[in-house]
Amino acid sequence: MNLFRHRPTGLPALVLLIAAAGCSSADDNASTAVPSPGAKTAKLCRALDKVLPSKVDGESRHDPEPASALTAGWGSPEIILRCGVTRPPKMIDPKVPLGTDPDAMAGGVNGVNWLMEKPDGGGTRFTTATLSAYVEVTVPEDADSSGVLIDLAPAIKKAIPEGIAD
Repeated sequence: MNLFRHRPTGLPALVLLIAAAGCSSADDNASTAVPSPGAKTAKLCRALDKVLPSKVDGESRHDPEPASALTAGWGSPEIILRCGVTRPPKMIDPKVPLGTDPDAMAGGVNGVNWLMEKPDGGGTRFTTATLSAYVEVTVPEDADSSGVLIDLAPAIKKAIPEGIAD
């Protein structure tokens, strides 16, 4: 699947792509890095995009740049959803059991299991667990994390089946 409309050419385009990939999703003017999952996961993510709510935590949807069915956003500062991300390192380190790292905790909200992390830049990052695709949701500090997860749970359960993500 080609997520870009035009193939970047030359050094300026390469610099722009590198800069966009490194931007924080919590910045209102920043680009959001689009995941690049395999075909099976991308299909699940496109199905999720079709059933996502128009409002999350009372905030209207306005998707981040670059436009992609793998990303969605609500509010300002933005609540950012990225579907098809890679498994978070704290989810796979057998030496660090979930629940023992103060910066990573596990829990469930309305039938969706999450890994919760506190990234250095502030806010909270949640990544689904026990589903066939990893869905990451970044919530700014001033948003109600539980409200966000409650609003997103029905769509995630509908589009992403339980299983082990690739």
